[in-house]
Amino acid sequence: MPIKAILTDIEGTTSAVSFVFDVLFPYAREHLPAYIRSHAGEPAVAAQLEAVRGESGEADADIERVIEILLGWIASDRKATSLKALQGMVWAQGYRAGQLKGHVYPDAVAALREWKAQGYALYVYSSGSIQAQQLIFGCSEAGDLTPLFSGHFDTTSGHKREVASYQRIAEAIGVPAVEVLFLSDVVEELDAAQQAGMRVCGLGRDGGALGEHETVASFAQIDPRRY
Repeated sequence: MPIKAILTDIEGTTSAVSFVFDVLFPYAREHLPAYIRSHAGEPAVAAQLEAVRGESGEADADIERVIEILLGWIASDRKATSLKALQGMVWAQGYRAGQLKGHVYPDAVAALREWKAQGYALYVYSSGSIQAQQLIFGCSEAGDLTPLFSGHFDTTSGHKREVASYQRIAEAIGVPAVEVLFLSDVVEELDAAQQAGMRVCGLGRDGGALGEHETVASFAQIDPRRY
């Protein structure tokens, strides 16, 4: 059956991992404390702070303690949905101020534009929040790429190494899993998507194989018609 939808990871796939770890995370670490102190009373922020208290098991944590918890989570790259949401808010401020520009590999930009023109439905699945995804692509060095995508998925759909997450996404897209091509640079994610019935292709930008999965070094080497 031909591919109808393409689901792509971000870090290490469309975008350099270094952008996240060397640019976005340090920006969040630097600006998150002041942002929380200034916006803690806003409903959207307050809800995420309560979620941090719940996940950390510290229901009575004050603002300064919550900030301390979040900074610890950033340092350990914890995949907490509340942290991702708060980071997204901080990054949004940075993008609006022109202090941040999203990195997307030129080969990814070219391929995504071509696939969109060819009629493929394009989706993103990343551990970063949907807001953070939209910021990377919406304020990218190549301009606003958000019109290319039909939808975004994050950890609210489940963790990226769990088969059920990809089953949920296929259902949400409304396309049989076998008609979805998933792109990632992580073996366990490719394994889970494949077990869910999706076709997969690994991005090994620095060379090397990703388990037994077909692995390419560039989006330019991917032809969805072959799957």
